[in-house]
Amino acid sequence: MADPDFIIYPAIDLLGGQCVRLRQGDYNQVTVYHDDPIAMAQSFRDAGAAWLHVVDLDAARSGVPAQVDLIRAISRATGLLVQTGGGIRTLDHLETLLASGIARAVLGTAAVKDRPMIEQVLKRYPDRVAIGIDARDGEVSIDGWTHGSGLPALEFAQTMEALGARTIIFTDIARDGMMVGPATDRVQELVEKTGLALIASGGIGTYADIEAVRQTGAAGVIVGKAIYEGTVSLRQCWPNA
Repeated sequence: MADPDFIIYPAIDLLGGQCVRLRQGDYNQVTVYHDDPIAMAQSFRDAGAAWLHVVDLDAARSGVPAQVDLIRAISRATGLLVQTGGGIRTLDHLETLLASGIARAVLGTAAVKDRPMIEQVLKRYPDRVAIGIDARDGEVSIDGWTHGSGLPALEFAQTMEALGARTIIFTDIARDGMMVGPATDRVQELVEKTGLALIASGGIGTYADIEAVRQTGAAGVIVGKAIYEGTVSLRQCWPNA
């Protein structure tokens, strides 16, 4: 599993300043795992991680930045490359994050709703922006996964690629937080039918699940609940850490 070209992103989902996980994106099904996100991020760094995936769940639902200061503090305290998303729907919010040292910002709802903005962003920051494609039954969801967009995930990915996107994060919502295995068929299709670097998310529960994603040709995988529940140890992912 020690493939330098395949990145494992441990995940921290922020809600009310705490590390949580949602079940299938449902804000009514929240599990709190830690009340100190910085300490959690430091533990990931100490286990060998180079990247960290952070989601501002408050902003994802409301569209109002809620955890910018905390995300910046995590980045500065750990030295990790931070990839963050959740409610980034204005150019000002995006540029505030990028200026604070965030390595990559993830845009989902804005990519669906605000085509002029996303065109501008992809021209200006092609290597520092990823498009978040969160899908339920193959349809892209928006507004913190609370509404469908009517857009097929593959078609949307191809549209974003045509606009200049280089990286996408694909999440199968039905599998998120369930530890039932990744949606490898959908991941494989996106890898094969686009030229995008794809980071897969949702359903990871074991080392075998991580390997299954790697075998699709994906560029990386996000691992959340499996780490918190102890079924995946980051130190085992990087034996020399």
